[in-house]
Amino acid sequence: MTATVGVAPEVETGALIALLAEEEPRTMPESKYDYDVVVIGSGPGGYVAAIKAAQLGGKVACVEKSHLGGVCLNVGCIPSKAWISSADMLNHIREAEKWGIKVSKVEPDFDAMKARVQKIVETQRGGVGYLFKKNGVAHIQGFASFVDRHTITVDNEGKKQTLTARNFIVAGGSSVVYLDIPGLKGGAEANVWTSDDAVMPPFLPKSILVLGGGAVGVEFGFVFNSLGAKTTVVEMMPNLIPMMDEDLGVELAKQFKKQGIAVYTGSTLEKAEKTKNGWKCHVKTPSGTETIEAEVVLLGVGRKANVEGMNLDAVGVKQHKRGIEVANNRMQTHVDNIYAVGDVIGKIQLAHVASAEGIVAAHNAVLGDGKEMDYKAVPNCVYTVPEVASVGKTEGEARAEGYDVTTGKFQFRPNGKAMAANEQEGFVKIVAEKKYGEVLGVHIISAHATDLIHEGVAAIKLEATLEYMTDMIHAHPTLAEVVKEAFEVAEFGKSVHSI
Repeated sequence: MTATVGVAPEVETGALIALLAEEEPRTMPESKYDYDVVVIGSGPGGYVAAIKAAQLGGKVACVEKSHLGGVCLNVGCIPSKAWISSADMLNHIREAEKWGIKVSKVEPDFDAMKARVQKIVETQRGGVGYLFKKNGVAHIQGFASFVDRHTITVDNEGKKQTLTARNFIVAGGSSVVYLDIPGLKGGAEANVWTSDDAVMPPFLPKSILVLGGGAVGVEFGFVFNSLGAKTTVVEMMPNLIPMMDEDLGVELAKQFKKQGIAVYTGSTLEKAEKTKNGWKCHVKTPSGTETIEAEVVLLGVGRKANVEGMNLDAVGVKQHKRGIEVANNRMQTHVDNIYAVGDVIGKIQLAHVASAEGIVAAHNAVLGDGKEMDYKAVPNCVYTVPEVASVGKTEGEARAEGYDVTTGKFQFRPNGKAMAANEQEGFVKIVAEKKYGEVLGVHIISAHATDLIHEGVAAIKLEATLEYMTDMIHAHPTLAEVVKEAFEVAEFGKSVHSI
């Protein structure tokens, strides 16, 4: 789950400036309720919704049972990216001679890295509180459950209070899923970690088996391998990062193997046995069952919506197997004054999607202006090295939907900026409709892919054609030139620098 979250004054605001840009405040009419809007949950969906609702003129409270910032800030996007940053820097220093720099022995300081991660989390957490105060959002600690469509009770360790609101926005987030694998019991105390455990690991394992090759699994696989753990990643689908274009998963597996990570795709963990030093894992692979020993097993698979105990059924909020059911793209549930956003609706479990949904819900809850969520151009980012980013349709999806597809691919290897930075791995792949050239998908694996992807987001959002994109001037020397080259290949069959 991957978006920038709350910031203190000394922290660069970045994407939040755009998300929380001041709009002309409007005052709601006098209300018989305690609040115009009560937001339940303070993750990237909830805290953004609360601030935006206040900026639009509402009297707003945000109820949070734990720390401000939710999963993303406390045990997700932010701490995991801090670990990735440390691991990436460590690798760069190890390879300093490639830049013409001599260094002495380099080794990770695990405790110092962990302290750095904790400091970043606490600073960002404080930033959310600061933004609440600046925008007049009341922060109420405790667990919320509905009494009726306009009333909740908030339980803070046995101390209860009742709140009423004209509208509610449910943004309770999600929790990790514990897989039922024969023999694999005992939780963190037995060295069976979830992603929640891995962001603040009690020790640096000598070896680790990561179950799941999606975003969570591959990111932690990269970190622990970089810090010296013998790392194995097991994914049941044919490729790593199966939610992305097939070519990206194939390339990431190739890069992982070069880094020394063992990758098993099309494979499952059938059972595990506790040993003196960890776990003996029996992995079923396409070529037979292999036994892999690891000190720690990390479960990097799946999350479930946090809906239990909220009394949603009693007030008429419908649910499906993945969470709360929304009735429309205004983020309303089937109870029209109760909205839901983020992981709790089980749609697209990405922090930046939750924030966008939160802004839509805030508009409708305060202004009733009919603002709708647009899911056409959602970037999906994985922060391994190299990074992976994707937006729009994969090649397989486009063909399955009946498009006459043209594709273009260009490597980073010959690019001048990539060569200067010693970051030449990876490529850009474009998927477009052949007749009119509409851009359908942009897929990148490279250094800084998660920054480069936004050119693709804009192209798809604005329904741009290949002609528009190839006519666009790209600065030289930049990694972004590779994106232009890929657009050229898709339109003309070759680019200026094609061989």
